[in-house]
Amino acid sequence: MFGLFRKKRKFVQAPPRTCVYAIGDIHGRADLLQQVLVRIEDHAARYAGFRKVLITLGDYVDRGPDSRAVIERLLSPPPDFETIHLMGNHEDLMLRFLSQPADGAVWFQNGGLATMESYGAPLEGGWVIDEAKQIRDRLAAVLPPEHLAFLRGLRAQHAEGDYLFVHAGVRPGVPLGRQDQDDLMWIRDEFLRSTRDHGKVVVHGHSVAFKPEEYPSAERPSRIGIDTGAYATNRLTCLALVGAMRSWIYTEPDPRFA
Repeated sequence: MFGLFRKKRKFVQAPPRTCVYAIGDIHGRADLLQQVLVRIEDHAARYAGFRKVLITLGDYVDRGPDSRAVIERLLSPPPDFETIHLMGNHEDLMLRFLSQPADGAVWFQNGGLATMESYGAPLEGGWVIDEAKQIRDRLAAVLPPEHLAFLRGLRAQHAEGDYLFVHAGVRPGVPLGRQDQDDLMWIRDEFLRSTRDHGKVVVHGHSVAFKPEEYPSAERPSRIGIDTGAYATNRLTCLALVGAMRSWIYTEPDPRFA
């Protein structure tokens, strides 16, 4: 049923002698990010001499209280880790607003106000389209150049071994090398409902579930979803991959969502 599980390769695997850590949607929760990074370093310490890779799946900004601190923390990764930061749809919205301020309404409807406040440029009266350029200029004036460079340098996808890491998902039936960037950041239902073999197991965020989703099954997933709604649930999730082993690193959830 699944091409990934042919006789010659029984298990889905990360690259040899490599620890891969993928963190789901952070959404302004710098406090939870710090907790997860400490736990990742503790986990990685068990594997002396291994290559260590940290992948973040996007949606660093909006909704939570401290988008600025999230980006600042990601700019100072754990020592001896390779880092790959992917583009989420919320970073896409933020960059679109910076280049085309009249298009800012969607961003502000989806958490942009919290990001503005975290950078010291709150909008007391909310989004007003007639003031779009002035609002953009306020954000541009306080956005550190290294944060803007970080946002502009985000990648659409990254592969490690038998896994592909993206923000939202992939378009079923389209070769991985021909995926549309908007789909990688925005797709939802067509991907979530699919049971196809995508060529690699797709690790993604974007679609919230209260616990990680391994679908169709934990034994033979075609996708692994790790967005656990950190900004609301207090549970930020990291998937740890070593060889054929998968394990989970969490922060403590809000009891309402346990």
